[in-house]
Amino acid sequence: MFAPRASVLSRCCRGTRAPRGRYIHNLPSSSQSKFLKVSEEVRDAVATGKPVVALETTIYTHGFPYPDNIALASLLESVVRANGGVPATIGVLGGIARVGMSAEEIMELASTAEKKTALKVSRRDLGYICGMGLAGKPIHGGTTISGTMILSQLAGIKIFGTGGLGGVHRGGEYSMDISADLTELGRTPVTVISSGCKSFLDIPRTLEYLETEGVCVGTFADGREGSVDFPAFFTRDSGFRSPRVIQNEAEAAAIVYAQSKLPVTSGIHFANPVPLEASVPKAEMDAVIEEAVRLADVEGYHGSDNTPFVLAKIKELSGGKSVIANRALIESNVERATRVAVELAKLEELDRGGAAQHMPAFPNSSRSDRIPPAQPKPEPISEAPKEPKEVVSKAGNADVVVAGSLAIDLSCDYTPFSDESVQVTPVPHTSNPAVIGQSLGGVGHNVALAASYVGSDVLFCSVVADDLSGRAAIASLENEGLSTAGIQVLPPTSGTRTAQYIAINDAKKDLLVAMADMGIVELPEKQLDFDGFWEPLLQKTKPKWVVVDANWRPEVLAKWTTLAKNHGARVAFEPVSTAKSRRLFAHDGVSPVIGPAQTVPNHAISLACPNRLELAAMYTAARETLVFDSPGWWGVIDAMGMSQSGSRERLVYLTSAALVDEGLPQQSIQLLPFIPCIVTKLGEAGALLTQLLPPGDSRLTDPDYTPYIIARASASPDVSFGGVYMRLFPPAAKLSPEDVVSVNGAGDTLLGVLVAGLAKNDSAMRIEDILSVAQEASRRTLANAGGVSKELVGLRGSLGL
Repeated sequence: MFAPRASVLSRCCRGTRAPRGRYIHNLPSSSQSKFLKVSEEVRDAVATGKPVVALETTIYTHGFPYPDNIALASLLESVVRANGGVPATIGVLGGIARVGMSAEEIMELASTAEKKTALKVSRRDLGYICGMGLAGKPIHGGTTISGTMILSQLAGIKIFGTGGLGGVHRGGEYSMDISADLTELGRTPVTVISSGCKSFLDIPRTLEYLETEGVCVGTFADGREGSVDFPAFFTRDSGFRSPRVIQNEAEAAAIVYAQSKLPVTSGIHFANPVPLEASVPKAEMDAVIEEAVRLADVEGYHGSDNTPFVLAKIKELSGGKSVIANRALIESNVERATRVAVELAKLEELDRGGAAQHMPAFPNSSRSDRIPPAQPKPEPISEAPKEPKEVVSKAGNADVVVAGSLAIDLSCDYTPFSDESVQVTPVPHTSNPAVIGQSLGGVGHNVALAASYVGSDVLFCSVVADDLSGRAAIASLENEGLSTAGIQVLPPTSGTRTAQYIAINDAKKDLLVAMADMGIVELPEKQLDFDGFWEPLLQKTKPKWVVVDANWRPEVLAKWTTLAKNHGARVAFEPVSTAKSRRLFAHDGVSPVIGPAQTVPNHAISLACPNRLELAAMYTAARETLVFDSPGWWGVIDAMGMSQSGSRERLVYLTSAALVDEGLPQQSIQLLPFIPCIVTKLGEAGALLTQLLPPGDSRLTDPDYTPYIIARASASPDVSFGGVYMRLFPPAAKLSPEDVVSVNGAGDTLLGVLVAGLAKNDSAMRIEDILSVAQEASRRTLANAGGVSKELVGLRGSLGL
């Protein structure tokens, strides 16, 4: 049988994603550094106000042995996700600091624990390790609390869950052996949640030092009344009273929120006692620690070598009880940290007026956390919000309904004065001459426009506000020939704004910074009129396909797929970005779009069109939500009858060794039970089609298709498919860099043309016949400066439209 779990960590995507004209995230300018890379998921979460929890990596490089450390890393990230947060594992790979490491990156870093080749990275080491990488001597590093705090702040992360805090070593008044964690807490505004400092340290002097540094220190009461002890890592009590007592996560979040608004630039430490069932009795642990400290002194272990030696001795002398306590407290701390982050996100949501601000998604771009100043109330849109009956009467039949984002795109190209011709970038803090262009954007809009250009009858469904930008969007849609019947207009009382995206380019037209306000697409379902507005439209138009893009929040995505299924339409999914592609399997407090029971033939999504990174993200999200453990999934996988022996050679023959090493064919196969047709966009490598063929499909017996059939299902009434079809399609043409005018909308064009062809030629043309036309359409958009190319009209004949 095909081994579905073989590539859990080792097959994550290694490729570099090409820019797609998506929406960038809201990170400080320092994130543009060649020495700091922040994952798209973390950028998206920070920008949209989701709870993010930082996780350090010295526990993997210097704490737990390999491969136990990999299992621990997976567990801690799962704990964050299960409690409603986004994990951001932080470490250094090859001299580049990473915030939000992939599973493969974590495995690579954790594997250094075998040979102890990784550096322990504190504040003092960041410049060294990054500089050595620049000098051609790349080094891996696990970040300590100090190092993790700095990188967390640079990425905009405020909450950090870890095991134990460093402190003042015994005899520190003479040796000055004081952990950098304490001074970092005094100057970096990140909240650290741990089980106190390690119990072999000088706890009272540690607390004194933190007070001197101006650090707020509190301990979670865990139901206890009155004053409580500051915990001693392996034990819940240290014999020293905690400076402050915190009752619950809501109180902790309120403290973090208030301190950020004052503002106070020091950090906060919340101590979370080790769970009661894993706590070692204080008297027993005190005796173990005294002996471990004595041995360290006798054998001459001091400075940074002291802590690893003492911890090893404590493990030995306690008979392994310290390890059990260590595991339990780390998991408990990360869970507590996530709950604090969730409560903090609720408080910060009020600052945004209840609408999350989604920033555009180009890798390695900067961000601004500032909310634009209030604008004068605009004139009402001349075309007032439509009544449902009026909308339905104007709508005709539609082959394709596209439900997705619509935004006003502004492109500001800096044009220096003639006497400033050497000036490439705009001058900050003043006005600059520029050429400003305005156009319609948004993923859903691009897909709808591409389908319309090749002759499909399209109904575009999106949402705008009753403001000037909304008026401009509606007028532009009409100029493009797209119907506005599916556009909901929200009244001024909703407090929303039409989505906008602003790109500031230098004189060479390279992006400097971009800003976006996409909160309107992130609205919850209750603020959108599905039953009174969009449901009657689908009932009237009777589409064959409904395309949804992942800009909608998960509950809205689920509503669209349910609505499409109720009206007999198939659903195509555009993932938008790596972070948002995960929304197919996200719960968001409601039923996910794809759950364990939604395998073929009861699938919610019929076609998905990810790029290589989005495919990897979808696969990872499915694995993390445990849908790969469902009986329905196993039933489909078993019916494929794919053996592990020889499967690699077969996949390499059909695709390439590089793609198989990247894990893309394997990931697409494992997603087929939920999405029976996946077209993965591979850029210069073309496109990979992976599909479940229905029983009796002629391709199963056609000799010309034999090389592409990698599995045939047994003829059984319980099996809903006939076989697995995989084929790599080369690109339509090789484009040189100078031929690529704009990457905006190329991927959206491919999906729009695919769905248009499938809707019009439901039985006459197969997807592989349409795919080559869609690739050519994508090429034309790449060579067009204005987004989706009008030259797509010339492809109608190729699709029989």
